[in-house]
Amino acid sequence: MLSIASAANFAAIALYIAATAYLISEYKRQRAPRQRILLGLTLVALTLHGAGMQSTVFVDNGVNSSLFKLPTLFFWVINLIVLISGLRKPLYNLFIFLFPLTTAAILASHFSEGELISATPLLGHIFLAILASGFLTIATLQALLLAFQNRQLKHKHATGVIRVLPPLQTMERLMFELLWIGEIMLTLLIASGLFIIDDIFAQQQAHTLAFSILAWIVYAILLAGRFRLGWRGNTAIRWTLGGYAILMLAYMGTQLVYQVVLG
Repeated sequence: MLSIASAANFAAIALYIAATAYLISEYKRQRAPRQRILLGLTLVALTLHGAGMQSTVFVDNGVNSSLFKLPTLFFWVINLIVLISGLRKPLYNLFIFLFPLTTAAILASHFSEGELISATPLLGHIFLAILASGFLTIATLQALLLAFQNRQLKHKHATGVIRVLPPLQTMERLMFELLWIGEIMLTLLIASGLFIIDDIFAQQQAHTLAFSILAWIVYAILLAGRFRLGWRGNTAIRWTLGGYAILMLAYMGTQLVYQVVLG
């Protein structure tokens, strides 16, 4: 018999799938999704998703930060950021990526095992990490959408989803706004980590810190290039994707090694 939290998780999955189907249907008809319908589906899905995390993420007065548990919280936060930011910015198109990824994260957290609990004093650092990587994830998805839009327009395929997307300049400006927020959050994360972690090497955090700093440098070069040299288009997209790949190595790579390989 399903627990209440498990039932909430599966109900959230059903709504995320329904919302994805709705988005695909509207894009095929070359029209923008109705905001009220999308908002309603997303709000209910996020509410159920949050309730479901009570049995998978928030346990024993801490957070289960294992490789297959924490991503469900990560995507809940990202969806919430996009939902709120989308009230003023054209971000709802990103849900076409986020909803399937969120569904996969919920399923992984529900069926995976392993208990790696982070104590309460580290919760602030964990949530700061989620915010930093969250904004940079949204910026990366925006970069992917921008690359697709750029390619379609270059080959004169201005049909389908392209017709409902904002202009290239708007999409690019939004990407850099997200990158700035993410870089600031990443700066705070690295600084707080240096204060919180007493012994970086003893706590197996050396790789995470090194890759985080490297990602910060890549993003800093990109933002400086934009400000000083006017970087845009494919150059900006490549640097954005490169920085995110390094950032993912900071968390996913080290978590994979320590939790799965070294187990």
